[in-house]
Amino acid sequence: RMKIMPNRMDRGFYRYQEEFEQKALEVLRSGWYVLGKEVSSFEEEFAAYTGGNYCVGLASGLDALWIAFRLLGIGAGDEVLVQGNTYIASVMGITMNGATPVFVEPDEYFGINVKELESKITDKTKAILVVHLYGIATPMDEIVSLCEKYHLKLVEDCAQSHGACYNGRMTGTFGDVGCFSFYPSKNLGAFGDGGAVVVKDEALAKEFKVFRNYGSEKRYYNKVVGTNSRLDEIQAGLLRVRLSHMEELTQEKIAIASRYTEGIHNSKIKLPQIPEGSTCVYHQYVIRCEERDRLIEYLNEKEIGTIIHYPIPPHLAEAYRYLGHHEGDFPITEHLAKTVLSIPMYNGMTEDEQNMVIDALNRF
Repeated sequence: RMKIMPNRMDRGFYRYQEEFEQKALEVLRSGWYVLGKEVSSFEEEFAAYTGGNYCVGLASGLDALWIAFRLLGIGAGDEVLVQGNTYIASVMGITMNGATPVFVEPDEYFGINVKELESKITDKTKAILVVHLYGIATPMDEIVSLCEKYHLKLVEDCAQSHGACYNGRMTGTFGDVGCFSFYPSKNLGAFGDGGAVVVKDEALAKEFKVFRNYGSEKRYYNKVVGTNSRLDEIQAGLLRVRLSHMEELTQEKIAIASRYTEGIHNSKIKLPQIPEGSTCVYHQYVIRCEERDRLIEYLNEKEIGTIIHYPIPPHLAEAYRYLGHHEGDFPITEHLAKTVLSIPMYNGMTEDEQNMVIDALNRF
């Protein structure tokens, strides 16, 4: 019997092995390894892919988030609205700048509950952080209107939503800054850490370019105290290869997801729903089950791997104890943390593997 991993990246490599290896050698032989033509070409190509105006490559998705809030001028005394059921990195982007996260419960699509947003806005609120969780594009109309009405900054965490659209427009292009991660397991994954921002405004794009390189526009002339957060040439080159196949890679994940959606029939298991006007690129295929721990054990026996995204909501994390939240403060968020389960979903997954997962879930 074969073991099915919750995610695997080797197949995504082998499918385009020659192109990846050729590109790696090309970069190695070029003698130029930091901020060269691969990075600038990737930035142009990714901006074009998303439909955003400018892209700036950075060292990670977390860097994209915290630098975004830093450059938008958000810091101590400021509040940022963010959904409670996100990965802790989203929240770190806020708190690393001394700002305070104000948690909002999610809706039935795992996204921020738009109906709750306005009631959470105070005179300290400076921004909304929307997380397009699991690859599901959050409906953006009302959020954009609220930001205009209250003069708030809008940041999108697109670490899981490369290519997901709302009303035909790609995530990352609605707000002031769209933050992306290229961690290897992402839909557009590098072979190590990597990230980027997509921005509308040319002046802001320039600020990101200065800030990521020690705050210097010209070598040894430092305008600001920046950081070292650069996307490597080799990662940018490899990302360009993957980006050129993004359409087929995305369609493949959508096809696997629709087989799951059509094939899984079990009253104990709740399948993911997609909001009207949104597309989902299935970074994860997330089911819900009231008897999740028993389900995990059962699948482990069948050698089917799963992952919980995420077992501990940020408001209950030890790191955020200082915010003063307690169990019961965000019941929907907490219930999701106890019931969500990501089942195997990766490029190169065979029909046999998919059938084994469907069959196992139906027999649970």
